[in-house]
Amino acid sequence: MTTVNSTSASEVLAQYQIKTEDKEKSNELGKTAFLELMIAQLNNQSPLDPQDNSEWVAQLAQFSSVESLENLNTTVDSIAGNYRSSQALQASAMVGRDVLVATDGAYLPPGGQVLGVAELPAGTSEVAVSVFNSAGELVRKQSLGSKGAGDLPISWDGKNERGEDLPAGDYRITAEARYSGEMTQLNTYLNASVDSVSIDGSGTVTLNLGGKGAVALSDVKQIF
Repeated sequence: MTTVNSTSASEVLAQYQIKTEDKEKSNELGKTAFLELMIAQLNNQSPLDPQDNSEWVAQLAQFSSVESLENLNTTVDSIAGNYRSSQALQASAMVGRDVLVATDGAYLPPGGQVLGVAELPAGTSEVAVSVFNSAGELVRKQSLGSKGAGDLPISWDGKNERGEDLPAGDYRITAEARYSGEMTQLNTYLNASVDSVSIDGSGTVTLNLGGKGAVALSDVKQIF
């Protein structure tokens, strides 16, 4: 006579069920638990009514699917880890370089200059670039004449209208273009130096810029 094991299949399954209130744990059945459940079912099947062969084959197929999914998850996790490592290496190489970011705030370094780009949605007969100091006073205005549509390079050499060098510090630079008889402010991207980089657990890269704080790598228009 076949002896029926005292541990039922339902008890084995219960050992691997995770409490729903624990949000940090998975409630999926792993391949080890799945195999133990199958063995428990075989040990507890009735000798007078054994499990049908087709059901046994179906469970084997399910076990194979569970194992394949776990292997796939492991592979995906490995690829994601390699991708994050690659991002970290690429981001670290940006420290000390300059980038263009969407802003009208500029930092003038000692004896340096400010570079940038203004986006022209269409051709225009007049483009003007204005520089304001931290007190909001206009210290320099440049007329660039007529320009076609596209990215227009702009620069400021750090001098005022009289050609005198202005002190290092924070300034505001705006660009305007004439459309339909009126001057319209343009989107501007100005340069900033990358002091350091940060990467969070999801792999998002954040650049810490001198004088501008933190910006996402996706917000950078150009690296130079």
